[in-house]
Amino acid sequence: MNFADKYKLTPEQSLFLAKKKWDENVYCGMKMENRAVTFPQTKTILNGVNVPNVQLDDIQAILNMRDAWKHLLTTINEPVTFEYWCKLNEFIARNEALEWGKLRTGTVGISGTDYIPPIPQQEVVQQELADILNADVSATEKALNAFVWGARGQFFWDGNKRTSLTLANKILVEAGAGILTITDKHMEQFNVLLLDYYNTGISDTLNVFLYENAIQGINI
Repeated sequence: MNFADKYKLTPEQSLFLAKKKWDENVYCGMKMENRAVTFPQTKTILNGVNVPNVQLDDIQAILNMRDAWKHLLTTINEPVTFEYWCKLNEFIARNEALEWGKLRTGTVGISGTDYIPPIPQQEVVQQELADILNADVSATEKALNAFVWGARGQFFWDGNKRTSLTLANKILVEAGAGILTITDKHMEQFNVLLLDYYNTGISDTLNVFLYENAIQGINI
């Protein structure tokens, strides 16, 4: 399937969309990790207000994604590089992982699957990322490929899906191609397809699902 860009926003429109939707995207990141927070709780925490009955590590995760998005919005014109991607993880996994902003050096498992991601080798990972970014496809297709690649690769100790989501949105927002956000009503099906992708390594069905249900924009 050809994943043509659904949106062709100006830089001003794209930045406006990102600023309007980033809180919803932080909440998406929390739900992908099965964190027990609601969207109103997430918004309240992002506004700097204490929320009773929310775990401290969930608050930390929300604030970490906030800081990653702030970095994204202030560096929107910077090219995506291996170092930029690691910087996103440095924000997202801060105080959550053994290390953050660095490729993991040990083995990890993924809940619900027997698939064991290999320990990443930096030269190989750099080339894979470059191949995704330099492919002769739409920004939307690059973003989808970057997201699924990072999610399955589990290249960092923690925060891989959130880092991949933020990376995908950097690609989309920079290109004016919309924003990638999985809403509550699509989260269960997303998790089913993601688990199947972990097991098979074939992302076609997941990519189609995300393209049809998770790319948001502004209809001008």
